[in-house]
Amino acid sequence: MNFRLIFIVLLTLQSITTYSLPFVVFHGISDKCSNGGVRHFTELLSKWSGSSGHCIEIGNGPWDSWFMPFTKQVDIACEKLKKMSELSEGYNIIGLSQGNMVGRGVIEFCDDGPPVRNLISLGGPHAGIASVPFCGSGIWCILADSLLKLAIYSNFVQAHLAPAGYIKIPTDITDYRKGCKFLPVLNNEVHRNSTFKKRFTSLENLVLIMFEKDTILVPKQTSWFGYYPDGSFSTILPAQKTKLYTEDWIGLKMLDEAGKVKFLNVSGSHLEISTNEMKKNILPYLVDNVSTTVTTSRSSVRDFEEILQLYTHAETVSLRSWKF
Repeated sequence: MNFRLIFIVLLTLQSITTYSLPFVVFHGISDKCSNGGVRHFTELLSKWSGSSGHCIEIGNGPWDSWFMPFTKQVDIACEKLKKMSELSEGYNIIGLSQGNMVGRGVIEFCDDGPPVRNLISLGGPHAGIASVPFCGSGIWCILADSLLKLAIYSNFVQAHLAPAGYIKIPTDITDYRKGCKFLPVLNNEVHRNSTFKKRFTSLENLVLIMFEKDTILVPKQTSWFGYYPDGSFSTILPAQKTKLYTEDWIGLKMLDEAGKVKFLNVSGSHLEISTNEMKKNILPYLVDNVSTTVTTSRSSVRDFEEILQLYTHAETVSLRSWKF
């Protein structure tokens, strides 16, 4: 790399570091912030954007990701974020799979929290899932399997198994709406809460990334708010054909018509993303959120992205610690 390129990189980094907003990451199920994939992902994006990046841990990570109900997870995240003074002027959220339930909960439910500018969702189960996420053979997975043998929408299971809060069985919609404690509230399915909708539509960008080879989320289109119609597994509706969208329960239609929803897809399996795909689909929403008083920021970002393409090694980052 010659002196001119080094000089451009230094100027770009200085500009981005001065004006870019911080971001936080919420990891997926069975994971924790200290695991290699999540840590590497956060560090790379922080380095490239010049933004301060933080992975927010809730409880002990893997165990609580399975067994702490989402209302409590969101409350813990909300209090942690309100104590982070560096977020006071605004920040971005990156949600990894189930972490999007916490991220969206923070946006909609967190009173007096710092403002969220962008939500960048990787493989989020936004419209629900019709089967239980892969777990494995560990002790908490054995316990989870035991709980699932009980009624999924019972008070006991809802209070002790986190994924039960976003499992939506299309052929059991009545019990889902009566018994599921989290997703129907988050998506304004039963009671339309204008405050939740107002907060969700305050986003500047909603970036929805779907993994083309995803076999963990059923259906994978839930990453884009697509889902099965009530009462049937026969077809999958795109987001724009669902009642959540057409009746605009949470403001998804409003955001989409304003050009603020980005429906993106990447080639890998669930939470497997290349560094080039990270630069293309995530990085722009971390570096474009800069002070409007800086007129050179966007051109600097373009220069920076070109340099990254030329001088960084492409790799695939796995954002889950479990294998199958």
